[in-house]
Amino acid sequence: MRVAVSNNGQVPKEQGRKLIAQNRKARHDYLIETTYEAGIVLTGTEVKSLRAGRASLVDGFGDIDGGEVWLLNCHIPEYAQGTWNNHSTRRKRKLLLHRNEISKIELRVSQKGLTIIPLSLYFKDGRAKVEIALAKGKRTYDKRRALAERDANNEIEREISRRLKRTGR
Repeated sequence: MRVAVSNNGQVPKEQGRKLIAQNRKARHDYLIETTYEAGIVLTGTEVKSLRAGRASLVDGFGDIDGGEVWLLNCHIPEYAQGTWNNHSTRRKRKLLLHRNEISKIELRVSQKGLTIIPLSLYFKDGRAKVEIALAKGKRTYDKRRALAERDANNEIEREISRRLKRTGR
């Protein structure tokens, strides 16, 4: 992460992308169709807790209510130095998207039966962002097939490297 140097004596601004949390299980459980980057509305103690690198997206999902996209069931733990003003850990959080993106998402969710799931949570240029995906749940046989393909590809790679070592390349 880089920090920009300011000439007018203001606080330096963060630049780049700092990953906070990632939902690795999502790519195993769902077929990802499209992804979107959304801003997220947070309270002060939530931001401080995220800056400490603590969050979980495992059970999270998105919902559209009244023309707005909401992130539900994502766990951001309470800030340790927080006071009575601390946040609820699994509260409903509003996502910031353009109106046309929301309408596209709403149309695809209602027609195709897709689900909105969070893939990663990160800071981009000092602002909290969440990468959401429109995804379709995989069946168990799809998961087994994906695991078998991955294992087969790994075995092929191992065999190729063994043969290359034998020939001395």
